[in-house]
Amino acid sequence: MITLDSARELEPYQDQPAQLPAASNGKVGILRLGFERRGDRTILRDLYRQSPLLVQRALYWDEEMPELPCVMILTTSGGVLQGDRLRMDVSLAPGSQAHLVTQSATKIQEMDANYGSQIQTFTLAEETYLEYLPEPVIPYRASRFVTDTRVRLAESATMLYAEVLQPGRKYYRDGELFAYDLYSSSLRGERPDGRQLFVEKFVAAPGQFDVARVGVMDRFHIFGNVVLLTDPDRAARVFDRTSTPVWDEQTPLASAVSRLPNDAGLIFKVLGQETEPVRAAVRAFCVAAREEVTGRTFPPAFSWR
Repeated sequence: MITLDSARELEPYQDQPAQLPAASNGKVGILRLGFERRGDRTILRDLYRQSPLLVQRALYWDEEMPELPCVMILTTSGGVLQGDRLRMDVSLAPGSQAHLVTQSATKIQEMDANYGSQIQTFTLAEETYLEYLPEPVIPYRASRFVTDTRVRLAESATMLYAEVLQPGRKYYRDGELFAYDLYSSSLRGERPDGRQLFVEKFVAAPGQFDVARVGVMDRFHIFGNVVLLTDPDRAARVFDRTSTPVWDEQTPLASAVSRLPNDAGLIFKVLGQETEPVRAAVRAFCVAAREEVTGRTFPPAFSWR
């Protein structure tokens, strides 16, 4: 069971909202998704939802992988509010596949008390394949958000996990570059027997530690982070295609890929000043990963992106 009790960065934000207390009725979102192989495709076998998290059904819109269920995760609250406690549990039965996205950017609303949190657990059995590619996260002024993700996967399983963090509402009024109070994200991988593979955690608290400095974000605003968890042979093929670092002064854009410990896979990071170049770099890495793992590619990007 993942808890946030040990997150020391949350200690200053334990006060209760004046409206509804944290984790009260309407502020606990729960989503449970279970996928299973049926014939020549995967189905969404198990679905439980509790507002403000919502999923309606699996669709099969991917023309390159028509057997792949594509599930869009929605929120009924317009973003993450102070005191929200969100939890998502996703499991894939042997041989199943799934593609998860969000309906839009995750907006961490402005806060004057407490914080919002999200706990995510992914369990992948043998020979499974999961893409979790949510839209960017936008932390508003004075927002506080912590997310904790655990991936438990078999050695033959593959998971493609991406996150894109914006600096706030960059073009809102006079701009909100790094005006949020706290953004904390942790990701850990392990085998079904509990053997730990890796842990990555980053904490941004711009009011306490300037993130717009050399060695952190410097002149960049957008941060993209992609983790490919797969077996060593697949990881090596993806690494060979993507290992050349990028330093593009004109865009500007910087990116590089590294190997994770314990033969867990790869991690790809990209920095930029605008969202779309970062998204394009993330997509290019994901295309390489899907092609090497499944032998199929991504369909063309939707025209409105």
